[in-house]
Amino acid sequence: MISQRAQNLQPSATLKVTGRAKELKRQGKSIVSLSAGEPDFKTPKHICDAAIKAIQDGFHGYTMNPGTPELREAICAKLKRDNNLDFDPSQIICSNGAKQSVGFSILALVDPGDEVIIPAPYWVSYPEMVRLAEGKSVTVRTSFENNFKLTAEQLEKAITPKTKALILCSPSNPTGAQYSAEELEGLAEVLRKHPEVYVISDEIYEYIVFEEEHVGILNVAPDLKDRVVLINGFSKGFAMTGWRLGYLAASNEIVSAVSKIQSQETSAPSSISQKAGEAAYKGSLDEVKAMREQFKKRRDYLVQTLNSIEGVSCFTPGGAFYVFPDISHYLGSKKPDGSAIESSTDLCLYLLDEFGLALVPGDAFGEPNGVRLSYAASMDDLEEAMNRFKKGLGSLS
Repeated sequence: MISQRAQNLQPSATLKVTGRAKELKRQGKSIVSLSAGEPDFKTPKHICDAAIKAIQDGFHGYTMNPGTPELREAICAKLKRDNNLDFDPSQIICSNGAKQSVGFSILALVDPGDEVIIPAPYWVSYPEMVRLAEGKSVTVRTSFENNFKLTAEQLEKAITPKTKALILCSPSNPTGAQYSAEELEGLAEVLRKHPEVYVISDEIYEYIVFEEEHVGILNVAPDLKDRVVLINGFSKGFAMTGWRLGYLAASNEIVSAVSKIQSQETSAPSSISQKAGEAAYKGSLDEVKAMREQFKKRRDYLVQTLNSIEGVSCFTPGGAFYVFPDISHYLGSKKPDGSAIESSTDLCLYLLDEFGLALVPGDAFGEPNGVRLSYAASMDDLEEAMNRFKKGLGSLS
């Protein structure tokens, strides 16, 4: 009999849509997919060269459970250089991706029945990770009008005696929303009143910001450092998704707890990936900046095009590589066969099956009025996607 824990978990909606799109493509159908959260660029050469050298040098064995001293030192130097944050290598633990760092942080902090506040739209894995820890997700639905960002008032209202943590993601997956220093200060003021509440600050999209510099909650509220878990990694900014390398920075108490969990579950990440990560933080960021410029051009094209479509509204996200337009105008509309589009999931399945366009429904992120489009794709694919999107919506009545 499969455990109740496993039965309770839902599969990742983004991976599900991506998998279905790939299967249709294998069947010979023309598919344009804007569903995956994966840069379409190659990992910069100097990072790959460092990994090749590590292999050639025979750096093949297990490393220390929290990661190599050299990588943790490079992370501390990066946090000081880019974020003006002071951490000791003992306060860093490297993992098999930022996703693992989030999950293990939740396991380290949350007891059965504890509540975790998650602003919606949220990354699909957050609620399931809380469920796995036997906690309770308290989702707070944010508004399109506020660019899907949690307000201080909403946070205050959501906190109860059972609240253990708040998960923040800025820039956001799935919306690309970026919190300003002023907005984070407002949240910090609320958190100061509740010293029992931790913050898991997911900043994996830190390098993909456009108009404003990245600001994290520790930049505006260093006094909260002992109860903030800073999550980051290499997958998005350096196009290193398959390298599976992330990390967290936190108090020694939290790091010690996560380290115990990691030592029993996975141990350290790949030795080769760690050498690559070290090179990423010690080397030039020129290619990171070049990728960011391309992402910005794609973002601008999508926002302009989406807002030109009748019944669609899209705000301009500050970072990441997603747009999250409001498609509520089309909910309740009819397909050519007379059946109804009852949800964003219905709409996305219709667009995939009939027009070969793969998007992720907002239902998966806790926001039924939206869909997520990833612009980690070529301009040719984006233009074709918009053509199919317009045709698909135009076929509804």
